[in-house]
Amino acid sequence: MADTAQTAPPPVPPPLPVVTPTRVACALLLLAPLVALLWVNSYARTSPSFIGIPFFYWYQLLWVIVAAVFTGGAYLLIRREEARRGLRRTEAGR
Repeated sequence: MADTAQTAPPPVPPPLPVVTPTRVACALLLLAPLVALLWVNSYARTSPSFIGIPFFYWYQLLWVIVAAVFTGGAYLLIRREEARRGLRRTEAGR
């Protein structure tokens, strides 16, 4: 007779959390420029000027650069976390 014993399926890994410290940090990085630029009273003035440009304008232009750096940082953090998640999934599936 043939052996009819069935093997147990591999254990299912616990689900990965959706909210992680990395994602919270990314949310803060993406939220900072939004809050800084929507709070107009904080920069609605002309002094101090920078190379003849009133504060109101150079402050906003500075946030363009800062927002790009923050967005790039958030992208790299999320990309690194997703790579780790994928690695954990493949290790658990073996």
